[in-house]
Formats: sequence, C-alpha cells, structure tokens
Amino acid sequence: MEIQSVDTYSIAVPLHTPFKTALRTVTVAESIFVKVTCTDGTIGWGEAPPTHVITGESLASIKYTVESILKPAVLGKRLVERERIFESLHRAVVGNTSAKAAVDMALYDCLSQICSLPLHQFLGGYHEAIETDYTVSVNEPAQMAADASQYVANGFNVLKIKVGKDDIEKDIKRIGAIRERVGHDPLIRLDANQGWSVKESIYAIRKMEDLNFNIELVEQPVIAHDIKGLKQVKDHTFTPIMADESVFSVQDAKRILQTESADLINIKLMKAGGIDQALKINRLAEAHGIPCMVGSMIETKVGISAAAHFAASQKNITRFDFDAPLMLAEDPLDGGIDFQGRHISFSSKSGLGITNIHLERILSQQT
Repeated sequence: MEIQSVDTYSIAVPLHTPFKTALRTVTVAESIFVKVTCTDGTIGWGEAPPTHVITGESLASIKYTVESILKPAVLGKRLVERERIFESLHRAVVGNTSAKAAVDMALYDCLSQICSLPLHQFLGGYHEAIETDYTVSVNEPAQMAADASQYVANGFNVLKIKVGKDDIEKDIKRIGAIRERVGHDPLIRLDANQGWSVKESIYAIRKMEDLNFNIELVEQPVIAHDIKGLKQVKDHTFTPIMADESVFSVQDAKRILQTESADLINIKLMKAGGIDQALKINRLAEAHGIPCMVGSMIETKVGISAAAHFAASQKNITRFDFDAPLMLAEDPLDGGIDFQGRHISFSSKSGLGITNIHLERILSQQT
C-alpha cells in the first residue's frame, strides 16, 4: 500500500472568547488541514495551525512546505516502510515543525486504520480515557477570577492560568484573586509563556509559595533559549518547573535533561514535528525520570485528537492540556475524540476516529 496523494485545505473557525497570553491574542483559529490518501482508499487527516510567535510558521509557509517539499518526499512511499517515510519527512526541510506534524499525524491516522486499531492503542494503549485542564486567559485580576470560577462551576478541576504580562506584582494579584474566588481545591498550574525574567520568576514563585497559593507547576517562566536561567529558577524554588518553548526537538530535550534544568517537559506535536519525534522525546524523558505533559496550540479536533491519542498511549505522560476545541464557536468535523466537560474519551473506530470533515464549508470559506 502506497501514499497516493497529499492535499491541503485552509480553515478558519472563530473562538467564542478571545484567547490571551503573554505572547499573543487569538480570536480566530486558523489552520491547514492535510489529507493523505493511500492506494487502497484509506484516508488520514492532520492539522497545522500557524503560531508565528512560537514555531515561526504562517498559513502560507505551512501550505507551501506541505505541498512543495513534504508531499514530494512521501508520495509513492509504502506505509510498511514507515521508518523510511518519517526519515524522509524530517530530512526534507529544516524546522517547519507544524507542517511536518500535520503530515506525520495523517500518516499515523492511516497506519492505525490499516491495523484496525484506534491510534492510542496502536501507539501503546496506556489510557482509555483522560482529563484536560482549562485555560484562563490573561486579563485583569477580577476578570480572571470570574473566568476561573465559571470553569470550576463547569466541572474543570485543573486550571492553567496564563501570566507573564504587565508587571510581576500584577501576576501575583491575578493568582491571589483566583485563589480567593475558587478556593484551594482546584489545581492551578501557571504558564508565563517566557514572560518573566529569572529574578522575577524566583521572586514571584517564592512569594506565591509563602502565600500558600498551592501552585502545581510553573510552565516556561523565562525566555526559551535561556536554559541556564531556567535551571536557576528550578534550583531556587520548590514549585516544579516545566519546560515548554525550550523543547522542540529530541536534542533540546536532551539538553534540558542533561543539565537538570526542568522538573517536567511539555511536548507539543507542533513543536516536535509530529508523533514520531514526540515519542522519542517522551522516551528520553522517561529514561531520565522526568514526566511529561502534552499540550497544544489553538487547534480544532483534528490536531487535538492526534495529540490526545498520543498522550493517552504513554505511561510517562501524566498531564493533558487539550481544551482548545472547547474554545471554538463551531466544530468543523464529526468524530475524533469526545469531550464530556473535562473528560476525554476515544472512539472504538480505528485511527483518529474522524468520520467526516465538512470540506464544503471549509472550501466555501476560501472563496
């Protein structure tokens, strides 16, 4: 069985509420969908959202990379030679990790369908169901407290709080307001998106420890390239520190692990270049005794389904951040993972379990 065709489609879905971080504000989820068709008629789907401030990719660059570089690299390849396929995919171009991820997940969708297994079972099958957190966008303290309270009322018991914007004292006020509103039962993890300096990070985390804010972890407090600074924060605080933007590749993960610069690693398919490389990062982290979270960008259920299947397949992945589809005003597909509040379950269908993508709606948006 060979890869017969690779097609791309642009999509834009409004968010029902703006998503705000220290790096950007998003009101519309834009993506490139990738469709891989095999000679036996098997179809696999993938997705790549442009995240300029993290991966450096745009809609135009993703579309060009898939159609002009990655497509020629995989066309005609036999799926049984998957190791060769993924080698060709990753050697075809430097960087462009989201474009690679979209093709990668479509290929894994095909592979698991051919084996008549849901993707999470094909990859390892550790969990049959998982739970996601819900993200509180960075806003004024009172607004964030109100949002957090609403998410807890909706059944979410883990909140991911965006910080790293304005001055450090305001971030501390944000968390204080949220704790005062929701109490101490919900888990709170912070994500500074590189928005703090080393000194600010140590000061803020220590102060929140003294105030008994009970923070589960702090994600990427300092600029991505400052591994030494990340280690300083880890070594001078008690709260676990998670590396996110500091880890794209296996080599990045190796650097973090060898220098003991983080307590956890956040793996994202869009940073890693897909499931193939994400599996390697997780195995390396597990060998060093470091647990992982799997997160996502602002994606539809195509990309999130692939990430969730990957995450559920592995023992070492202990935290899950897959709330993006819950932020969308509409769902452009049928099937994929199923959300019941914070609970995510998987279809018994093979592959990603996607039964239909509304291409007519997608194509009409392009005209």
